[in-house]
Amino acid sequence: MYQSKKRQIHNKVLFFGVALFFLAAYPAPTAVQQKSDIKKELATILDNRESQIIENTGYTVSYNKMLHIPNWVAYQLTDQETLGEVPRTGGFEPDPQASGVVISANDYKNSGYDRGHMAPAGDMKWSYIAMKESFYLSNVCPQNHALNSGDWRILEEKIRDLARKFGAIYIACGPIVSADYQTIGYNKIAVPDKFFKVLLKEKDGTYESIGFVFDNDAGHKPLSAYAMSVDSVEKLTNIDFFSFLPDSFCTWESTYSLSSWSIK
Repeated sequence: MYQSKKRQIHNKVLFFGVALFFLAAYPAPTAVQQKSDIKKELATILDNRESQIIENTGYTVSYNKMLHIPNWVAYQLTDQETLGEVPRTGGFEPDPQASGVVISANDYKNSGYDRGHMAPAGDMKWSYIAMKESFYLSNVCPQNHALNSGDWRILEEKIRDLARKFGAIYIACGPIVSADYQTIGYNKIAVPDKFFKVLLKEKDGTYESIGFVFDNDAGHKPLSAYAMSVDSVEKLTNIDFFSFLPDSFCTWESTYSLSSWSIK
């Protein structure tokens, strides 16, 4: 009887030892690895502003702990991800990875500004975790309500259509903050003057891009009124977008085609 129990314990130890070996040798891919191994959407800041790179499940953010908003948020949206059915859930909360002062949703209360998503919740319906993390305050900026619910939202919906049409779109977006910016809340969150969004699509090694810049105020115009080249957005933001590509491949940054992107 003693020998039998000893043998059982030995077998269990051996089993867990083998299991741990295989887990260490062949770890399961994380959600971030599954989402984007190449990280084509990432950008490079060309000045000395604060920047903490945080990888969440559905997006990567360059977080500015001095302004308490992102410098940029970047992600890939595929055609399959637009078919997700995860409901819009979760409340705004601090990003547990963000450094610096811990801001809260109360900093936005009675400010006159929306908590405007950069990577929209509507693009994160493919994962419960991605949906929850889209409500992290590292992904949020003070945004005029008319813009947030108007032309900014219209572009978000257009990008989902483009992802379904082209298979995948690489996106980088974020705020443009002036030198004499205003703030809101106890923690003095910076209020952007403008917002940008740049898009990249690839087919057979050929790239096309387009950029958009919106004033952070009320108004309604066709999307074509906000469109410009990625080069122009880079000059406004001092950010190098899609910096994974060598300079020799970047001639597409200086031009854009409204018809190629079905923009009116």
